[in-house]
Amino acid sequence: MNRLGKTFFGFVFALTSAMVMTVANPVLAASAEDLDRNAMQALNTLYKVHPVAETLSKSAKGILVFPNIVKAGLVFGGSYGEGVLMKGPAVADYYNSITGSWGLQAGAQSYAYAVFLMTDAAVTYLEKTNGWEIGVGPTVVLVDEGVARNLSTSSLKDDAYAFIFSQQGLMAGLSIEGTKISRIDR
Repeated sequence: MNRLGKTFFGFVFALTSAMVMTVANPVLAASAEDLDRNAMQALNTLYKVHPVAETLSKSAKGILVFPNIVKAGLVFGGSYGEGVLMKGPAVADYYNSITGSWGLQAGAQSYAYAVFLMTDAAVTYLEKTNGWEIGVGPTVVLVDEGVARNLSTSSLKDDAYAFIFSQQGLMAGLSIEGTKISRIDR
């Protein structure tokens, strides 16, 4: 790659990093109490939009809730957010969610997501590993409108079910594949 190409990609990477950090700055400042409250509000929003999520919550061994993920990109992109692991009605621990990407992309958005951990093995995997990369380890099914219509407690076969919701902003394509979830101190 010539010098001009390296300079261009360096500029794009620096600009994308600055976009993510600027937009994500309020996310980074969340206290434990803020995360707890925001996670409960996010779950209540999810339950209104997807009642099947509330049904899943009754069987789930744990629920990872990320109430505010910020994603930005211009060729190179990334997302960041912090959330909680809930076991029953109580917050058990705190986690962050980080994704990096590159390709044809431009824009910024925020969204929330929740992962319903349906087996003890999925919860143990999350707690015992030094970060869980979605797509490696327990099987995660991304629940969209079609999956939600056919999902019931009797049809549950996978380790985890993820819902993406409360999207705001403009950026095409949304996935949690390749996301790394790591425990943080709060």
